[in-house]
Amino acid sequence: MTIKTLYISAGGGFEHVTTGITRPVEPAAGEITVRLHASSLNFHDYLVVSGVTGPTEQRIPMSDGAGEVTALGAGVTEFAVGDRVVSTFFPDWLDGEAPADGFSRVPGDGIDGYAREQVTARATAFTHAPRGWSHAEAATLTTAGLTAWRALMEDGALQPGQVVLVQGSGGVSVFALQLAKLAGARVIATSSSDAKLERLRALGADEVINYRQDPQWGVTAQRLTGGRGVDHVLDVGGPDTLEQSMLACRVGGHVSLIGVLTGVDARIPLALALARQLRLQGLVVGNRRQQQDMVRALDAGSLRPVIDRHFALDDLVAAFRHQESGSHFGKIVLDL
Repeated sequence: MTIKTLYISAGGGFEHVTTGITRPVEPAAGEITVRLHASSLNFHDYLVVSGVTGPTEQRIPMSDGAGEVTALGAGVTEFAVGDRVVSTFFPDWLDGEAPADGFSRVPGDGIDGYAREQVTARATAFTHAPRGWSHAEAATLTTAGLTAWRALMEDGALQPGQVVLVQGSGGVSVFALQLAKLAGARVIATSSSDAKLERLRALGADEVINYRQDPQWGVTAQRLTGGRGVDHVLDVGGPDTLEQSMLACRVGGHVSLIGVLTGVDARIPLALALARQLRLQGLVVGNRRQQQDMVRALDAGSLRPVIDRHFALDDLVAAFRHQESGSHFGKIVLDL
């Protein structure tokens, strides 16, 4: 038996994505074998595969993976053959504070990822998937779902009646909108597309702002709260959005620094941060315990992820080109 596998060369680049094979590996003690059925695209994966932050050696890309357990190593009791599982972004970060910075142990970046049909890994590199979810739906949770969950529920301690501002219609922002509404929060959503704003409103956004038509959207968001300001902002833009995110906030508000869509070097208006006593929280996804908490919450609710399009594994580059266009709404999925 051989396992269809995609590779990227050292340094990355779409022209250096190739198809090959790997051989099956029997699970050792503490490991499981998973027949992978789906992955999903994230901006982090795009940076790696496109070559912006390409790997230092040949790598199997993609940080998200969902599938079915097919074999167990000795001592594994958390899973059974046939269980549906989803990967974790940091396979070594099980709980508590992050053990290290960077991406040296992140699948698809520092270690091999999930652009393949089967993988054998430590059981703690996976959690159960939500009950009744398809593999494609589960594959959206590893990065985007958990980032939104941690920003709002863990770091933000979101409370009913609070106000959340989300930016755009990518995976993290859509998940955050859905989670915030489930928690009883009010949501303000921004986008440069009126058509996407209508879709965000249909998902539950209480107020929408076209940031292209309204460059001072942070001031507008504060006005929409009666001058108080929003409680939580999920900032996925970076340098070009941070000041408006801060202007949108109430005194003591919480800004989750998540994305770098407009770059990595930002000027922070310290006077504004100090005057409003803002909490600026950088975060990179989350740990395994947080993912388990999220899955339990999803088991108890009716939330389902928004999937924009499905692509075959062989069409990975086309999937990234679609992501690059910015036309997607929600998550882009690879069917393995």
